[in-house]
Amino acid sequence: MFTLVVGTGYTGRRVLESLPQASSAGLNRSPIESTHTVMQYDLDDDADLPLELPDDYAVVYTVPPNPDKSGYSGFLNRLSPLPKRFIYISTTGIYGDRGGAIVTEATRPRPESDRARRRAAAERVLLEWAAFNGSSLVLLRVPGIYGPGRLYLERIEQGTPILREEDANPGNRIHVDDLARCCLAALQEDVPAGIYNVGDGDKRSTTWFIREIARQAGLPAPPVISLAQAKQEFSATRLSFLVESRRVDTTKMREVLGVIPTYSNPEQGISASLTDD
Repeated sequence: MFTLVVGTGYTGRRVLESLPQASSAGLNRSPIESTHTVMQYDLDDDADLPLELPDDYAVVYTVPPNPDKSGYSGFLNRLSPLPKRFIYISTTGIYGDRGGAIVTEATRPRPESDRARRRAAAERVLLEWAAFNGSSLVLLRVPGIYGPGRLYLERIEQGTPILREEDANPGNRIHVDDLARCCLAALQEDVPAGIYNVGDGDKRSTTWFIREIARQAGLPAPPVISLAQAKQEFSATRLSFLVESRRVDTTKMREVLGVIPTYSNPEQGISASLTDD
């Protein structure tokens, strides 16, 4: 089956370059260097797609919603013929703050940030579209993504403070290579359509995670501040990531999607990422 990867950024490029060159292509707003075919295309334009789609194909959609545009509906209307399968990267942020409780795919979304509300709205659009058109839709709800080039090293070097451990919440994250593996697994036709929480299953806090990066990178540990101080000093966006608390259950990812994370221990994921850097 041919695969069209929409958005070949940090995650999408890894997905695309893991697929056979002859049966895959990417769309990206900006030109990039890749081993695979990537065509420049702006989802917010009304232009036709820059390729002819085969009868049998799937879409992996990695682009976050544009707060000023509604690119989903326009893009979906340009898909002809319709894809057999559509993979969409959403966020575990749509669950909102659960006070540290476990959330599963059956947990009702309760997004609190504008960012998460846009993702929840996109999910609704896609669920209605897929039901109407008979496409198999897989929603991957993703926590924080880390990997080579995305380890907060610049912030650590600058001495940016982090929350003290006693104020920190459970962490949910996934290495980018494991997320790419989830996307590839979701493309398989024998994988049931539906919603999948993905993550490494490790629940140690962001405070622990950043300290471990600093330790492995040989950098001084960042200074710590209280939650009360953070509310005065951190941006609203950064604060929203830290104050929302939930434990994301990834049983379905392991047992149905069939993905066991290579980096279920983030200590190993950090080490591999620093080596690749």
